[in-house]
Amino acid sequence: MVKAIRVHETGGPEVMRLEDVEAGTPGAGEALIRHTAIGLNYIDTYFRSGLYPAPAGLPFTPGNEGAGEVLAVGEGVTHIAAGDRVAYAGPLGSYAEERVIAADRLVKIPEGVDDRTAAAMMLKGMTARYLLRETYRITNETVLLFHAAAGGVGLIAGQWAASLGATVIGTVGSEEKARLAKENGYTHVINYRTENFVERVREITGGKLCDVVYDSVGKDTYPGSLDCLRPLGTWVSFGQSSGPITDFNLAMLSAKGSLFATRPTLFTYVAAREALEETANDLFDVVARGVVKIAVNQEYALSDAVQAHKDLEGRKTTGGTVLIP
Repeated sequence: MVKAIRVHETGGPEVMRLEDVEAGTPGAGEALIRHTAIGLNYIDTYFRSGLYPAPAGLPFTPGNEGAGEVLAVGEGVTHIAAGDRVAYAGPLGSYAEERVIAADRLVKIPEGVDDRTAAAMMLKGMTARYLLRETYRITNETVLLFHAAAGGVGLIAGQWAASLGATVIGTVGSEEKARLAKENGYTHVINYRTENFVERVREITGGKLCDVVYDSVGKDTYPGSLDCLRPLGTWVSFGQSSGPITDFNLAMLSAKGSLFATRPTLFTYVAAREALEETANDLFDVVARGVVKIAVNQEYALSDAVQAHKDLEGRKTTGGTVLIP
């Protein structure tokens, strides 16, 4: 038996309970891993609250990201072996000391990257990678706006986009977070609590506005995000930390300049093994070269997952957060 967080009914952080579970034995195409660190992400709260339904229903173990050691592999698994250090983002079930997982979702952690860093960066880092390199391909001519610039994805994206030569504008909710964003690649930082971000974007860009807006906030930044885009600009809605957008009007895209809108998710972009390896390798490369530094700013015991979720939803965290089994 191993310890795992279980959710028997959806709701607030208090619905998560630490329980004894069977880790299981890996079948064909699977691996058994022992977690050394588990990543905390905002998407975890969506599954816990019921905003996103857990694929296998209730009860379930939350968590989409982790790192650790392979204990055993099932039949047909050749790319990893017992003793390897591995990391992953998805599928659900990382809030556990050990778990069985589809082996094709695991990638080896290269030398020079420790387990805590790997656990904190796989989902956020690969998210930043597909946003900047695939959903909208950033160049040195791009002017972009990234909401929640001091969040886990935001800090990685700021550094990565700056390394590509882009003009990087970010929004934050405090002066402390503004300082953090400026240290992580943001050319301009807007405190949305004291400034109107649409007006400030217009000032910063001399009225030309942005090529792309990356929005993981949702309700609080809509439709303002659309007003920050030049004609034919792209709105990338990849999260909803302030609540879901319930009044989206397709005609608004036409009225505001023939805008493009997309609602992507990492798991579509890395569904194929080849795509996963390419995305993960790009991330490991920029981290290993020091182009992107991963800040693990909070650490909680797995048994303190309830408090970790409270702090995350209370916007008390910055950068990466890990749970330690």
